[in-house]
Amino acid sequence: MTKAREVLVIGGNRYFGKRLIARLLAAGDRVTVLNRGSSPAPAGAVALTADRGDERALTRALGDRTFDVVLDQVCYTPRQAELARRVFTGRARRYVLTSTVEVYEHQHSAAPVRESAVDPLTVAVDTGLPWDDPEFLDRNYGEGKRQAEAVFAAGPDLPYASVRVAHVLGGADDFTGRLAHYADRIRSGAPIAVPPVAHPATYIHVEEIADFLFWTAGEDFTGPVNAASHGELTVEELAAEVAVRAGGSEPRFETTDAAEVSPFAFRRHYGMDNTRAVRLGFAFGDVRRWLPRAVAETLGGTG
Repeated sequence: MTKAREVLVIGGNRYFGKRLIARLLAAGDRVTVLNRGSSPAPAGAVALTADRGDERALTRALGDRTFDVVLDQVCYTPRQAELARRVFTGRARRYVLTSTVEVYEHQHSAAPVRESAVDPLTVAVDTGLPWDDPEFLDRNYGEGKRQAEAVFAAGPDLPYASVRVAHVLGGADDFTGRLAHYADRIRSGAPIAVPPVAHPATYIHVEEIADFLFWTAGEDFTGPVNAASHGELTVEELAAEVAVRAGGSEPRFETTDAAEVSPFAFRRHYGMDNTRAVRLGFAFGDVRRWLPRAVAETLGGTG
């Protein structure tokens, strides 16, 4: 009989985080969820309350617990990463950081980017930046994730993997409002603002990224890995699928040089190469096959 794993999930118990926790519990893992108490842990999980940025409070909440794997859904800065590395080295056998496609924000490649395009071992870390300022952090989201990855990469005593997540779609609980933006404009006949050249991007379904994180927890590879479904979508393809579900007129686009454009209307190529994950054994779906379901779930309130 396989021994149940001791798993800690830090934050992230909504959207794909709650789906991840459900998979862990269904697999028989002993799951502990740590957050600031803003939302209860799912039934079957142990709840710990602490501010992950307060080292003393975090250490006190953890007590003498040790974990087979930690899944960190809410590490946004190098300061948070340094604190986590201090606390969990010797306490966790594996650390999985949820990262983002935004680490590639300075890349503009015609081909989907591989993990080597941003090597965390070469990223400079500056914990002196105002990471506690919400506006600064929002403007520097990708940089914060890059530097967080760099901190974990520099600490070989804590084996880590960083999952660079593509743009996530699907689910009735998509709280971003991005697909609703398209539906509202299509129904009203209002134009959809796009840059003069809008580039395609890779995506992943909310259930698929939960599957991927669950799978990653049980593997032993380290370092960054891209998580994206096969294929890319343009903003025109995305809007066309929303129009099928939302009704109304055909999508109408308006090009603009303004800084603010519609969600998923990208000025640079946002594609990630998923070859490493596939070679490691994960089977992705195809974005065009699941897109109709994702749009129906979010706009129809199901799933």
